[in-house]
Amino acid sequence: MKIGITCYPTYGGSGAVATELGIALADRGHEVHFITYRQPFRLPSFLPRIFFHEVDVGRYPLFEFPPYDLALAVRMHEVVRTHQLQLLHCHYAIPHAASAWVAREMLRETGEDVHLITTLHGTDITIVGQDPSFYPITKFSIEKSDRITAVSEYLREETCRAFGCDGPGIDVIYNFIDPDVYNRDKYPPLLKNEFGRSKHILMHVSNFRSVKRVRDVVRIYAEVNRELPSVLVMIGDGPDRPAAEEEARILGIENSVSFLGKLDQIAPLLAAADLFLLPSQSESFGLSALEALASGVPVVGTNAGGLPEVVRDGETGILCGVGDVPAMAAASLDILGDRKRWSEMSRLATIDARERFAREDVVSQYESLYRQSLPAQIT
Repeated sequence: MKIGITCYPTYGGSGAVATELGIALADRGHEVHFITYRQPFRLPSFLPRIFFHEVDVGRYPLFEFPPYDLALAVRMHEVVRTHQLQLLHCHYAIPHAASAWVAREMLRETGEDVHLITTLHGTDITIVGQDPSFYPITKFSIEKSDRITAVSEYLREETCRAFGCDGPGIDVIYNFIDPDVYNRDKYPPLLKNEFGRSKHILMHVSNFRSVKRVRDVVRIYAEVNRELPSVLVMIGDGPDRPAAEEEARILGIENSVSFLGKLDQIAPLLAAADLFLLPSQSESFGLSALEALASGVPVVGTNAGGLPEVVRDGETGILCGVGDVPAMAAASLDILGDRKRWSEMSRLATIDARERFAREDVVSQYESLYRQSLPAQIT
């Protein structure tokens, strides 16, 4: 198959999954074309059967805000025609699926066509899409897609509740990990060597937006650190990073909290972690939590959104109420303070991540979806 993929190329779960999916599809012999404004951050400079097409948004004085969605539609149209793509797989309903619909309508004017798959990841539905300014176009984009997927049952139900969509049904296809990448045993203990083997390492990875509640991460760690010698490693960046840094200074723990910024490869660092903190307001799925579990790191987080579909409460981690810092700190101490319990949770986390979210199984689900969408003679 010849497949176009459009995603946000910047740091974040949706872009990571879309890029890894494209790489996996190319490994299986498909031709994959990424169409976006920047090379995806997890895409190496060259891989066989993978192509990158940059969307150039022209700068014209008339436009205070350059129309990326229209530039994207034109680029999609061009790439589909030039490379005879059979389908466009858009990650996020707006603007990507809306742009793909425009491109498809342009193609149909000349007797051509392309199939449209839309994967919903979360904020396109739970935040942006429900804004009155975007609600109609989000609903339209979903209903005009040939097939729709959501990354969790929670997100599927939330989409149906919010939009009451009359278009195709929504298939749940979970995010995935590559078990070979998230293998704790293959990496040297970099952070343990840096911070000392006697200290527990707590970790958080996100885009540092308000929904991630990064101040809570620091507060949970502060309570844990009072009881157990430990360090906190914060990976990622975003608008709430200064707030997290300020919280560490207020609590007097800034010397034991390390902000590492954006990193492309986090598996070597997760391999040294003892506990992963994810106290989010909501998670449509929780890819960072899955990556931690696959690395044998128990997760302490919130029982909100799709996270309970990823973390087995009481088995691979502990889930608490949103904002309940004391409960999450107590849960962290319970896990870290009992080496036998930690070892069992770590073992179960690794097994469960590989059984339910292995890359090959999930990519096969997408392949099957593509074939169901396309006419039999061109699959």
